[in-house]
Amino acid sequence: MKNIFAIIAVAVMITLVASCKKKETRVVMETTKGDIELKLYDATPLHRDNFKNLVEEGAYDSLLFHRIIKNFMIQGGDPDSKYAEPGVLLGDGDLPYTIPAEFRLDEGIFHRRGTLAAAREGDDVNPEQRSSAMQFYIVWGKVFNDEELDRVQGRIDKYTNGRVKLTSEMREVYKTVGGTPHLDGQYTVFGEVVSGLDVVDAIQQVATDTNDRPVEDVRIIRAYLK
Repeated sequence: MKNIFAIIAVAVMITLVASCKKKETRVVMETTKGDIELKLYDATPLHRDNFKNLVEEGAYDSLLFHRIIKNFMIQGGDPDSKYAEPGVLLGDGDLPYTIPAEFRLDEGIFHRRGTLAAAREGDDVNPEQRSSAMQFYIVWGKVFNDEELDRVQGRIDKYTNGRVKLTSEMREVYKTVGGTPHLDGQYTVFGEVVSGLDVVDAIQQVATDTNDRPVEDVRIIRAYLK
């Protein structure tokens, strides 16, 4: 009888431990170019929870990737893009709140290729660098050499008053994987692509007009929690 109780106790403990382990938050975006699966970072809980809630509400369903710059990034999340006519300039739509910045460079979270980050208004009207409630971008960027990264560091110094420095580890990633280092410490990165990077590549190569909007719409069919 004691053995039975011992077995039950062990089973209960295993169940409790398993329930206490926090599951990763993953989001799948079905797009007209294919599926992109994203992992949201626990290190940026304000952005994680906001994005998760919007996905659960269906806020991203049928929206466009309205701003695409080859070898830089793909941007979406403008609610005005849902029913936008072809050629209309987009990018001003949002919800009536912003999110405090969550820079986590010390935790190895920076703008390497495939990361998910929050768009925002410029420093002139947004000195706290708070994030947009809805608009996001997925980084593509480029691969850099040391000379180029030195120039980027000078640009970062200018915009952050020397506060942000590219570490040797970051530089190595930018020299091998690629990304957009000039945005580090200024825009919040809160997730990354875990599958579908080829889809991001396909999207970032589409033809665009003078406002960086794709000539042929690239749409998020739906987004959902995995």
